[in-house]
Amino acid sequence: MSLIEEILDTLTPAPLEGVWMGPHWTAVTVMRNGRPRCGLASTLRGDETLPHGEAPVRWAGHLLEHEALELAGLARSERVLEASIGVAAINALLEVDESACREENALQTLQREGAGKRVALVGHFPFIPRLRPAVGELWVLEHHPQAGEFAAERAGDLLPRADVVAITGTALINHTLEGLLALCRPGALVMILGPSTPLSPVLFRYGASILAGSLVVDPPAALRCLGQGATFQQIEGVRTVVLRPGA
Repeated sequence: MSLIEEILDTLTPAPLEGVWMGPHWTAVTVMRNGRPRCGLASTLRGDETLPHGEAPVRWAGHLLEHEALELAGLARSERVLEASIGVAAINALLEVDESACREENALQTLQREGAGKRVALVGHFPFIPRLRPAVGELWVLEHHPQAGEFAAERAGDLLPRADVVAITGTALINHTLEGLLALCRPGALVMILGPSTPLSPVLFRYGASILAGSLVVDPPAALRCLGQGATFQQIEGVRTVVLRPGA
């Protein structure tokens, strides 16, 4: 069974309330115990990989006619825009033990855990200039690398050599996460980070050491910002948290 299938198996139904797709973030809301629950995921497009004329979202305009669990199943899709909806639905449906989460952002964790060590970061994050001087060595892997970064194809060379590996949660959307986790050497500290990251213990069974994700504590505020084109730094009503095994 795949990582995504294992996560899907942990979900329980809840009434679907809404789906929002901004230029940067996708959100799905459900109603749980009389309260709205909102899950986020990066909005990935990938239209250029589809055959000419094929729609990136097959149920566009009719998503609310489906069950929330059915939307979560879109995380399996090879169409990354559909998979973005699926991962957002997973994050809305997950039963997260919020008391086990510690309020801290990924940069703080990486600065502390990566001091004097070789750190591999899969994904380009705005905190990179602040992280680089705090760690021993930093290797950034990206599909479209900037100066001083490495192409994503170098993961097989660099990840097994890293003491600390941090992988963007969007790797779950484009179906590369399982393969990246398998490249990490035994004993390395492995973090999955970003708002797309499901705060699910399933990820610990696949080698993750730390989950650095987010909790939407004020859905109306978050949805207002998301729908107006906000980047994550501009979204209100969200807490950044970390979760460790056994917490």
